[in-house]
Amino acid sequence: MSIELHHLRGFLALSEERHFTRAAKRMNVSQPTLSRNIKRLEELLGRKLLERTTRQVTLTPEGERLYDQLSFLITRLEDALRFEPKDVLRLGFAWGFPSGWPQEVIAEFEAETGVTVQVHRHDAKLAGVDRGKSDLAILRGRIKAPDVKVTTLLHERRIAAVSTRSELAGKEEMSWAEIAELGLVLNEVSGTTDLTDWPADRQPSVSAICSNFDEWLEAVAANRGVGVVPEFVGRQHVHSFVSFIAIPDAPQVPLNLVHPQRGAHPLIPRFIAMAQAAVGAPS
Repeated sequence: MSIELHHLRGFLALSEERHFTRAAKRMNVSQPTLSRNIKRLEELLGRKLLERTTRQVTLTPEGERLYDQLSFLITRLEDALRFEPKDVLRLGFAWGFPSGWPQEVIAEFEAETGVTVQVHRHDAKLAGVDRGKSDLAILRGRIKAPDVKVTTLLHERRIAAVSTRSELAGKEEMSWAEIAELGLVLNEVSGTTDLTDWPADRQPSVSAICSNFDEWLEAVAANRGVGVVPEFVGRQHVHSFVSFIAIPDAPQVPLNLVHPQRGAHPLIPRFIAMAQAAVGAPS
């Protein structure tokens, strides 16, 4: 049976309007097209559905039965096929949300799309992207994870963080090799530095392990060891007992936008393009 949805919708419109011209206008088709569709529906069903006169259209008992069923079923079908656009983009981060370009991009994105960007912090390596808690995340460091796509926007310089009680606090610069001779405070969940950033035979020892940035900062302040973070931390996160020291030869940290490879929010490419334009990154 080759009954199609437009046959049924035309029948519903005609049943409710009881007038071919009005029903055809409602369906945005010509009156002859509607007439052919109704005739074809009757042929396929083998039932007479309508009584036609020059003045009006009435339903036969079979037509009444079909209308009673379809008026419910078609509404349910149309509801099932109607997908509302997502009106929220969940932007995750693990720590240290950047200032400047993200705020500009968010404002531009919301104005252009009408979609609200909600920023959430997640103390996890992928900031909730892998668990369905974030649609997109701003993450630093080398991201190696299955089923995610990584777009690198820029690279940030690294600095060392030491306690003001440390004998290193008065230094203006340190070398990357000097760091390897010291005990490292390591944020193993959301940090951007790990032992593999040094050659295998010249890696620092680990003096403290933390699971988020706040714990890391307090461990450094307590003089548990030296920490290494992107340069912006020295400008954004001020702690009375932490000093920051330049490391001119340190490898830089990539700053990335990360999202699922499958089932991603449909507006993510637009957000990424806006971010790339804001920071001057190639698209």
